[in-house]
Amino acid sequence: MKKTLASDPVYQSLRQAILSGELVGNTPLRQDEIARRHGISKIPVREALNRLQMEGLIEFKPRCGAFVRMVDDQEILDFLDIRVALETHALELAIPNMVAEDFNEAQAILNQYEASNSQEEWGMLNQKFHRCVLEPCGNQRLLELIDNINVRMGPLLRLRVTKISGLARPVHEHDKILNACIERDVVGAVTALRDHIEVSKREVAASFRRSRSS
Repeated sequence: MKKTLASDPVYQSLRQAILSGELVGNTPLRQDEIARRHGISKIPVREALNRLQMEGLIEFKPRCGAFVRMVDDQEILDFLDIRVALETHALELAIPNMVAEDFNEAQAILNQYEASNSQEEWGMLNQKFHRCVLEPCGNQRLLELIDNINVRMGPLLRLRVTKISGLARPVHEHDKILNACIERDVVGAVTALRDHIEVSKREVAASFRRSRSS
């Protein structure tokens, strides 16, 4: 059983407020106020803030304290561009090494994805599916680069992309990617993966344009 930490309630409360948009970018997070509101000392508050920083949800500014991380629209589009380059190459290397267990695990993830009603869970399962089909590539440094991009995107950026993409299209495209992998169709799988990420990028870019013009 996972040990409950004193910082857990603060961490969960702040994390949910950030992901829901209740706390917007650049909002200051005053440790004294948070500690008083939760009836605890500042030590677990600092622990919670450190956990949120590791997830990329907040940042510490010198001599100013903690703030909700400001998400830059171009940053999301740049990350999606980088993902296309890295992930398509990893998938090309991975397909010849795939075995039945890889296909079964990927399908199980897609089954969970389709059955879920949680947008945050969609983002997590999306990342898990991609990691599953890329894992057999055998290039640990390439996988580390991909993991680093996902860490830098963090749950907040992934949630923004997920909300824009919805459920139906990604599920259909993931099925297409997996079926091509099962058939050992490297070109088809890589094309499907590239299209999958590039369509997400176009949808996200269009959403950003609409929000700026409204």
